[in-house]
Order: sequence, then C-alpha cells, then structure tokens
Amino acid sequence: MNDMTSIKQHAMSELEQKIANAIKYEDWLGLTSELVTTGQPDSENPLDPDMPSGSEEKIALCVAAKLRAMGLEVELHEKVPGRPNVIGTWVGQGGGPTLILNDHLDTYPAGDPSAWHMTNGNPYNPTVSGDKLYSRGTSDTRGNLACTLLAVQALRESGAQFKGTLKCIYTVDEEKHGPNGAIYLLDELGIRGDYEITAEPSGWTRSADEWGIGIAVAHSGNCILELITEGTKSHLWRPDTGINAISKMTKLLAALESIQFKHKAPNYYGGTKPMVCPTRIGAGVPREMQFTPAECRTVIAVVGLVPGMTLDSVTADIQAVINQLAKEDPLFAASVRQFPNSLFVPATEEVPESSEPVAALTDAYQKILGQTPVYYRKNAYCDTIRFSHAGIPSVTFGPGEDGWPPVNEYIHTPKAVPATQVLAVAMLRILGEV
Repeated sequence: MNDMTSIKQHAMSELEQKIANAIKYEDWLGLTSELVTTGQPDSENPLDPDMPSGSEEKIALCVAAKLRAMGLEVELHEKVPGRPNVIGTWVGQGGGPTLILNDHLDTYPAGDPSAWHMTNGNPYNPTVSGDKLYSRGTSDTRGNLACTLLAVQALRESGAQFKGTLKCIYTVDEEKHGPNGAIYLLDELGIRGDYEITAEPSGWTRSADEWGIGIAVAHSGNCILELITEGTKSHLWRPDTGINAISKMTKLLAALESIQFKHKAPNYYGGTKPMVCPTRIGAGVPREMQFTPAECRTVIAVVGLVPGMTLDSVTADIQAVINQLAKEDPLFAASVRQFPNSLFVPATEEVPESSEPVAALTDAYQKILGQTPVYYRKNAYCDTIRFSHAGIPSVTFGPGEDGWPPVNEYIHTPKAVPATQVLAVAMLRILGEV
C-alpha cells in the first residue's frame, strides 16, 4: 500500500490526522527522484581514505532552497570549500527541547554503470519496478532525505506550533565517517541538541505482506586496518628457495575468519558479533611476475564492534592471532596497523525504549502502522554515531532497506509514506505542541 492518505489511524489527534493525511506517495516519489539526480555523480564519496572526496555543493544548495521555501532559517557551514553542511532551523515558542533531524548529502560510488540493468545502465536514473524504486541513493539515503523534508513540510502546512526548536542538519562527508560533516559541526562549531533522529536505512522486508521500519537504538563501531605479511623473493621457477608473502597472507586471512575478540557482545538488541572483512589486497610489482613478492598488504574492515572495544584492543586481538601463527610457523612474519588517515569509530550505547526520541517514534509507529517497531543495533556507520558520541540521545529511523544491494540499489516504496508520517507525528510530540 503506497498511498495512505485515506487510512483511519487509531488514537490520533485531529492535528496528527491532518499531518499524516497531507503526506502523499506521489510527492515523495517526485522529490526522491529529484534529489537522487541532483549533483551526481559529483556527490559520490568513497570510504577509501586514500581516494579523493566528492563534492556535495549542488545537492546542498538544492536542500537549502527547499528549507528556505518552507520558512526555515538556513545556514551553510563548510570546512572544505564546495562541501557545505546545511542547517535549517525552526525556532519554537520556548520552553521545549531542541530536536535534530539529520541526513547526509553524499552517496556511495555507483561503480560500473553497465551493471545497473534495472536503471538502463544509468545509476542515477530513478526507475520504479513493482514496489521498488531503483537508483543509487534511493535507500542510502536520498529516499530517506525526502521523507524528512516532506515531514517538515507537512508540519509547517498544518499550522502546528511548537515549544521546542527543530534543527534540520544535512551533512557532507558521511561516507568517510564525517570529519568534514558531523564531526566538524559537533566538535568545531559546537552544534548541540537534546535529541537526534537520523533518517537512514532501517527498513526490513520478509515478504510482500510482512515488512517494517526498525528503530536502531544503538550502533556498532568499525575500523579499517592494514595487514602486512613479509616474505623473501624467489624465482618463479624455484618458490622453494623463498618465502611467498601472498601464501602467508592467505594463512592469516583464513585464521582471522574465526577470530574470537576478547570483548563479548553485551545484552543488546540484535546486531552481529565483531567480524573481519578483507576489502583490498595487493602484492607484487609490474614487470616482476617472474619473482615471488617479498610483501603482501591487505586492507581489512573490522565491523560489528561492541561497546568497550578500542583501536588498541582490536589490534591486540589481531596481533595475538599473528603471534600464534608465528609460533606455529617460524617463517611467518606479519604486522597490523590502522590504515593511514582512517578513523576509528567506537560503538554506541543503547537509547532506552522509554526515553526520547525512541518513545515518540514508538508511539507514532503504533498510531500509523498499528504495531510495535523492531528495536535493534545497526551494524553500519551513520552520523547517528557522531551525535551519540556528543552526548545526545540519538537513533536511526528511515524507510531505506537496511542491507540494500551495492548494485541496483533500491528502496521499498510502501515504506516511504508511513515512515514520513511516523517522523512527522513523532516530531510533533518531541517538540511539544502548543
């Protein structure tokens, strides 16, 4: 069910009903399609610390213009020229909390266009097929961004008056973990709020009739490390006279598949255990294929970090595996280090279900969808983590598919309108209707 303008929500006030009914599927589809194409492929921003960053200026100016058109006070803050963060402020009548509504402006790189068969070879061609909208940025995260703008618009047009203040913060550089975005705004400019909601993918689907939008009440951490195995060059024809660094790396990677980190998962909602994921491997040099390599380097991501895990604890656990392999094989030599210019991202603690903003989202979810949402720990980076580290109770809620496919990315369209309605009704409660 895409259009929920005629549903009869239970236990809703007249104002809540008015706000919910103002949110239309065709408006979300049109706005999402506009946002997906704006400023692309400029906004592609690879996580790789050694790769150039994107430029979010065009999409930032587009979003800023839409906030101004709604009557919000808009500021642009950039640490790096051409990459402005957008802050739109709706000042209430006083005596209420400040709620931050967040999303980001950059996207993952799209990769090989020819692999995007659902969008006719153009990753930025929004294409509806069945109950899915395909294109880069639909789930992560411009489909969610559209929900935030439409939720604010519905509140503005309803004539709602708040005690509190709403800050719509749209950040750059999220895909690189936020140094020029959320970290800059929080640590250098001192932006703060009482509560924070990030509209990022938290949707789940089991079947056409069984789906929902989870509330990520906590987030796992991650880090990027580099493994280096050492060898001794030999002729290709006499590998027995040398030590092949690639062979030693395969042994190390195999051992890391079953690594048991010392920090155990606490009693939290769902999530996964800490895991090692190799993402890049290299050895040998051009024009030397007739020799075995003396060194092999592999970049790994360690994901699913739980509270209490630090860079030192993670590297110590991996070093213990290296030490054991060296004990078993006197010819084994390897080291581990943080990948240059990468950021260590600690896990966050849970926001209790009875606390804001979880309580307001839960109440709104029950009113709109007639059921209790799933609470869980999200095993991916988003700016929620940075707001949480700043001491702000922060959660993630958005219709994007949590675990969207890297190629032919899509968003499940039936979630869009109810997610927007939930956001709007929850914001009304948190900010305190006058």
